[in-house]
Amino acid sequence: QAQLVESGGGSVQAGGSLRLSCTASGSISRISAMAWYRQAPGKEREWIATQVSGGAKNHADSVKDRFSIFRDYAKDMVYLQMNNLKPEDTGVYYCNAALIVRGTRAPSDYWGQGTQVTVSS
Repeated sequence: QAQLVESGGGSVQAGGSLRLSCTASGSISRISAMAWYRQAPGKEREWIATQVSGGAKNHADSVKDRFSIFRDYAKDMVYLQMNNLKPEDTGVYYCNAALIVRGTRAPSDYWGQGTQVTVSS
């Protein structure tokens, strides 16, 4: 089994910055990709960014000029650097990983518990 734990959320004023962290732990053989999602109040969860094991990154259009995903492969961690935050960025941010647990062959989807980000105007 594996676990994902996020940290770094909090409250910030518009225009400010936050860096979210997510650590994967457990019996992990390989991580294929790590990603960030968010869920605003009353809305569905939406994809924010992904970085695959080869290093390629993708960001949602709504954040691509302000947010940046990056991984620390040695530590099985992923970060989300968020700059120029806006009130509409408020929500619960979730870490996601497609990973292979030792003793298995197919990747499975894992989620963290989420971390709250609140941006005030």
